[in-house]
Amino acid sequence: MKAARLVVLTVAIAAGGVAAMLAGRSEKPPEVKNAPAPQIATVEVLVAKADIGMGQTVSPGDVRWQEWPAAAASGNFIRKIDRPNAVETLSGSIARYPFVNGEPIREAKLVNSKGAGFMAAILPAGMRAISTQISPETGAGGFILPNDHVDVILTRRDQAADKAAGGDTHSSETVLTNVRVLAIDQNVQEKDGQKVVVGKTATLELTPAQTETLALSQQLGTLSLALRSIADASHDTPQSEDKSGARRAGVNIVRFGVGTMMNSK
Repeated sequence: MKAARLVVLTVAIAAGGVAAMLAGRSEKPPEVKNAPAPQIATVEVLVAKADIGMGQTVSPGDVRWQEWPAAAASGNFIRKIDRPNAVETLSGSIARYPFVNGEPIREAKLVNSKGAGFMAAILPAGMRAISTQISPETGAGGFILPNDHVDVILTRRDQAADKAAGGDTHSSETVLTNVRVLAIDQNVQEKDGQKVVVGKTATLELTPAQTETLALSQQLGTLSLALRSIADASHDTPQSEDKSGARRAGVNIVRFGVGTMMNSK
């Protein structure tokens, strides 16, 4: 009996150990919870959606709102929380300096289309802007609009011819051809529905040498602007020449109040 009891007791102890071992293996290890990552405060700022070149007009499709760390958002950045309508209000501005894709938009690098500095921003490299006085008679009756191309005609009195002809003699010549009109008075671009711009001053886009020609011509006589067709504004038209190769100029000889048009030779 004692031996039988010892066998039973041994078997029971062994079974209990096996059960305990199996139970220990089935238990899952305690889960280790990671500490939550610290939240970074962000703010939406206006950035360039694509590269914006210098002198380019900024449109709503060129910019977008992007999340930006609030601590790194400079005071010069445009924040949506402060200016939710910035995309619309900045539309039409000119990039005074280039922007790269994703760069925050700063107003210091933009020029308002109605503010100071706009003319310098739209001028191509190497070109100059110079103004000349016009009137409805010398400005094609007011039908010249910004971005049109014109020829500049100088009309002046020929004093040497006065003595020879015995009357008032005037000559005219084209001093500049196919130049772009930047503005008429303060009208830089054509407005919706605008058909005529009657002003007293036209601003032209010229090379440095052409500005000297225009400045001198203003002192010699009256300047008139001849509007060019859109069809030939993209290329210069050779000036007509006579048989001797000299450019023709119209001359109006006035004797006793009667004018006679002649061609100079």
